[in-house]
Amino acid sequence: MTNIIINQSVAILCDGNNIERSIHKQSGSTSTMINFDKLIPKLLKNRGLNRLIYFKEGRAISSKLAERLYDKYYGSVEPCHKSADIPLSIKATQLASKVDTIIILSGDSDYVELVRHLKGEGVRVEIAAVKETTAKILIDEADHFQEITREDWFMFNRPNYKKNGFKKSNFKRQIENQPQVTNPTQTTPAINKQAEKKVIIPTQITQEKKQVVIRPAFAKKMELNRPVAASKPIVTKKPVSTKKTITAPKQQVTKKPTPVKKTVVTKKKIVKKATKKEAVKKAIKKVVKKVTKKKVAKRK
Repeated sequence: MTNIIINQSVAILCDGNNIERSIHKQSGSTSTMINFDKLIPKLLKNRGLNRLIYFKEGRAISSKLAERLYDKYYGSVEPCHKSADIPLSIKATQLASKVDTIIILSGDSDYVELVRHLKGEGVRVEIAAVKETTAKILIDEADHFQEITREDWFMFNRPNYKKNGFKKSNFKRQIENQPQVTNPTQTTPAINKQAEKKVIIPTQITQEKKQVVIRPAFAKKMELNRPVAASKPIVTKKPVSTKKTITAPKQQVTKKPTPVKKTVVTKKKIVKKATKKEAVKKAIKKVVKKVTKKKVAKRK
């Protein structure tokens, strides 16, 4: 059989937070990590690796992960502000014209529209994730689905500095400065000196106390110079009376109603109002007569 040369360039884009959450859920431990040395050859399958980008939410990203990806695969780690959905989608659209296949390491259903867009551009799209935490729509839309199993991650055992009584920053210094003891009974002279300083014998302190002798002339001066404290006057408290004080009930004060002034309409007021109305009517009649006279004169 003739050997078939596969000349495809592949870009692997990993949603770090999504993959880590799914792995932690399956393993039941937060110290599990992806084993890239086993996973990447399984994904490539003798194809050429063009890009490897690991998107991680937050700024606290270990520098060892970035160094390991760069040294072995010329990969990079890109920190994201909130989630990796938007930066991963932008990078995938940028690489669509330069790559034959894009492998997305995530099981989130938010990437369904991205998969459809990349397939419309003529790019082969593959999904690699844990099957139990992957959306079914994403598996159906992708060209191929690669399941991530327990063989593709490992448990990272971190050293417990607090349990051993060491600080993480001063761990190396404490080991270097620790004295090397051949016999378990033998101790260093530095430790003995510290022990000698800490041990205090009560008999030595009593012998070292000095007796202070005050002369009689100096004692008189001290007594004269002391300020005499003024005697405070004795204040006698009055006995509290136990008699009950009876208070008289308050008298209810009734307010007198204000007298209402009645307006009496007299005959004079009625006559004045009538005369005003008649005067207004007469003035209106005069104005009407003048206007009619002017109109008649114009017609003539």
